[in-house]
Amino acid sequence: MRIYRPRRGVRTRAALAVAVSGALLAGCGLTSGSPMADAVRPGSIGQGEPLKGAHLTVASKEFTEQLVLGAVMGIAFEAGGADVVDRTGIQGSFGARAAVENGDADGMYEYTGTAWITYQGNAKPVPDPDKQWKVVKEADAKKGIAWLPPASLNNTYALALNQANLRKYKPKTLSDVAALAKKNPGAVSLCVEGEFSAREDGLPGMQRAYGMKLASNKIQKMDGGVVYTQVSQGRCTFGEVFTTDGRIQAQHLTVLADDKHFFPNYNVAPEIRASTLKKYPGIADVLDPITKKLTNKVAQELSAKVDVDGEDPHEVALDWLKKEGFVKGG
Repeated sequence: MRIYRPRRGVRTRAALAVAVSGALLAGCGLTSGSPMADAVRPGSIGQGEPLKGAHLTVASKEFTEQLVLGAVMGIAFEAGGADVVDRTGIQGSFGARAAVENGDADGMYEYTGTAWITYQGNAKPVPDPDKQWKVVKEADAKKGIAWLPPASLNNTYALALNQANLRKYKPKTLSDVAALAKKNPGAVSLCVEGEFSAREDGLPGMQRAYGMKLASNKIQKMDGGVVYTQVSQGRCTFGEVFTTDGRIQAQHLTVLADDKHFFPNYNVAPEIRASTLKKYPGIADVLDPITKKLTNKVAQELSAKVDVDGEDPHEVALDWLKKEGFVKGG
């Protein structure tokens, strides 16, 4: 088994200024890439090799979930008969997006919230996930980018706590946290990333939306990976997490419901160059069944294999596709 040492990715959201995109594009290495060479055959997808003769390039961002999803897409294309070039691991959202827009890649798994807010410049998310996907799809059609149906996988922000604090305070929602902070201010401490503490779609906006008032000495800022450890050990009552992070399950954390739907939806969906999809419409048939299987639980399990167990993202993707029967070994 190949051992993977995860790279620490930075989540690019609306707070990134468009002015930095040029620097990201210049340094993201879009011309790099190597052929995928997986010995796979069609399973429940790829029957009849609808992509035979196609030469397709897949992209992804650099964080764990994206590396796994990029490999999932590439291996699925291979099973459908395509020759595939792997350009996963591009630094930052703007760099990965540019690869698809400019034709350096044919597709990737992208997040509807990232497209709506970061690429398309909207300030407010669309609360309904299906409606957000539709408006993103309509806007990107003008740019020659097609969106296939989304997954239920929603990699958004959340607050989580360990089992001891769950039993002690019994919160289920963010409204419960706000009520606890008002009733017993000393009980609520929060571990967050520095970026989350300043973002309007992060802590400031969340506190306004829920009427939550926390003293500055009850908020600890730290690296995102440290948050999970601190919360699991009870050094913070609550911590900022991403809902599909594998460390949630691995460290037995419970995610609280965003009952006022403050955080944007970041449902994942295939983003494909329209010209590529027109030439190879079989891409939709290959990817749709896979996308339907992508849930938060699946994402947590796959990410944990990488971030907790040290496995290689590509091997994790391949094993999952075989396990689900989507592809077979060569």
